[in-house]
Amino acid sequence: MNALLNNPLVIGLIELAFKEDIGDGDHTSMACIESSSKGRSVIVAKEEGILAGAFLADYIFKKIDPCLLFKQLVPDGSKVTNEQVVMEIEGSSISMLTAERTVLNFIQRLSGIATQTQMYVSTLKGLHTQILDTRKTTPGMRMLEKWAVETGGGANHRIGLYDMILIKDNHIDFAGGIQPALERTHAYLKAHKRNLKIEIETRSLNEVEQVLSVGGVNRIMLDNFSPELLKEAVLLINGRYETEASGGITLQTLRTYAETGVDFISSGALTHSVKSLDFSMRAV
Repeated sequence: MNALLNNPLVIGLIELAFKEDIGDGDHTSMACIESSSKGRSVIVAKEEGILAGAFLADYIFKKIDPCLLFKQLVPDGSKVTNEQVVMEIEGSSISMLTAERTVLNFIQRLSGIATQTQMYVSTLKGLHTQILDTRKTTPGMRMLEKWAVETGGGANHRIGLYDMILIKDNHIDFAGGIQPALERTHAYLKAHKRNLKIEIETRSLNEVEQVLSVGGVNRIMLDNFSPELLKEAVLLINGRYETEASGGITLQTLRTYAETGVDFISSGALTHSVKSLDFSMRAV
């Protein structure tokens, strides 16, 4: 079983999806189909992409009706083609129809993220740069969407505000500058006995130099740098800290930025600008 099914946030999200879609019952199915009706259905990919979320389909169908028989034909993370059958379900006709939309909503969204991530990863082939997601996720779906990024071959940045220090431009401005922001951060972590990695955002070569003079970080983010300026910054940092590029980098410009030698490129587009992959459920 996928470990995400032990996560209360994921289970709570599925329960919420049931409440908003099913309410007090699937009255259409119950009205026009005999309660004893049995049948078989398949879920079919309607376009090429990367499948993600089949483990959720299994859980959702069986949560609606434990007697449903579910067969996964394609593993999560696999490439699917148009008209390819990826799952089979057998049992109560009404139960299958009741679960249909919730299942499709999850697998379409997650497969879209995995598919887009795979496109970014393929663009970086042969380079050491890794593609990272961000916190620009759908509220409530972060754990699943970040899992979909990994399924597509990408890597996760921090999960939330609690598992990493990321000092961004607003933090620096409110703190009064890079040096006081870093000094207060180190004092805070020591006082609260927290062992969190520290990343700091920079907006210019001058700010990079300020960070290097203070030190005590794990990664330097280079935000909205041009490829030329990014290359200068990477050379200036010279492997002392990890480097991450962010800000306005598209699939079309991704490789140019990666060729500067930067370690990571983060992209909110992996999760906030995604076209869902089309699937449908068909009665057999």
